[in-house]
Amino acid sequence: MKPKKSVLLPSADYTLKELGINIKLARKRRQLSAEQVAERAGIARSTLQHIEKGEPGVAMSSYLQVLFVLGLDKDLLKVAADDPLGRKLQDAKLLNKR
Repeated sequence: MKPKKSVLLPSADYTLKELGINIKLARKRRQLSAEQVAERAGIARSTLQHIEKGEPGVAMSSYLQVLFVLGLDKDLLKVAADDPLGRKLQDAKLLNKR
């Protein structure tokens, strides 16, 4: 039985592809080969290729390992750290409670 293929919304697909491009550029700026990054990250070179192409289905841990090798892992801590929409929704709910 074949595993299900991940289907993404167009905006999510675009974001994933942009992330892949950014990761590839970061690797090249550091003058690291795909083999070097894959080996240091403990992943297969083909997995790194999937990451750099923004293909869905790659484990988040693989992304984290690659970002760690590139010195960019702390950037993930910024994701959802400041949640303006969530705060507005929470504040609106709190204001309606009396």
